[in-house]
Amino acid sequence: MSRVVVVVGATSGIGRATARAFAARGDRLVLAARATDTLAEVRAECADTEVVTVPTDISEPEALDALAAAAIDSFGRIDVWVHTAAVMVYGSFEQVPERVFDQVVRTDLLSAASSVRVALRHFRAAGAGTVILTGSVLGHITAPYLSAYVASKWGLQGLARTVQQELRDSPGIRLCLVNPGSVDTPVYQQAANYLGRIGRPPPPVASARRVARAIVDCVDRPRREVSVGRLNVVMRVGFTALPGVYDVLVGPLMRLAGLSGKPVAAHDGSVFAPNPSGEAVSGGHLPDLRQLVSGPVNAVGAALRRGPGRLFGIVRN
Repeated sequence: MSRVVVVVGATSGIGRATARAFAARGDRLVLAARATDTLAEVRAECADTEVVTVPTDISEPEALDALAAAAIDSFGRIDVWVHTAAVMVYGSFEQVPERVFDQVVRTDLLSAASSVRVALRHFRAAGAGTVILTGSVLGHITAPYLSAYVASKWGLQGLARTVQQELRDSPGIRLCLVNPGSVDTPVYQQAANYLGRIGRPPPPVASARRVARAIVDCVDRPRREVSVGRLNVVMRVGFTALPGVYDVLVGPLMRLAGLSGKPVAAHDGSVFAPNPSGEAVSGGHLPDLRQLVSGPVNAVGAALRRGPGRLFGIVRN
């Protein structure tokens, strides 16, 4: 039986990959995001199932109530509510304008709390349902130049744990928190920036599709928390067990691996308004496997056309 799934933040990164993953299973979708034209693109990508798109600015009062009402009007119920919407800002705490800091927290924490509130209202009435929130390994550790994002993800971690405790009397209702490490999405390029250097995900980097698979799996096998990222546990242990060493290393490592060398003027990014041209599943931070394969294959083919000796020469080199 197909489920009715609401995906908040469905036009880019993890949210877009999640919409595709649920569509591939035949689930019916209610997709929400700010960019109307991009929502139409995602709807076309999920054309094999029933899809309703609802342009939604989650920072607006009652926007999520209207989204839930649209889902009920279209499909009669909601089975799964996935919240992936998030924005970022780079800069020291003192550099980031107060209005930008507040908007990041409003989007990444307070709007997620509103999603949980609206979803639980419907799930309590139905007696069942699954809420899935997208957190971050930065809900357990810290990193410089990301104060608003880190504060939001720590708050989301506390919110999720508290609501999970409060749901113990309702076994049919589950809340799951999926915590990725570095993910290949456009959020880094889309982020507001007052640091002067463009951000990037430090390695190792997971694909948005891998996180989407973890989200879909939580519907079939609900768990309180799922970590996606090979070094997440290592970073959490270092942060907790060796805080002095962690604090010495995290700044240089962030500047080396978490920032590119490209200079950038101060800007608000997508914090207050969407940038449809920058929305996609991938942010281009992972190598294109087709290029990795096609390069050697093309080289071998060219050598064969020039004669076997050239091929052996390539092998000897």
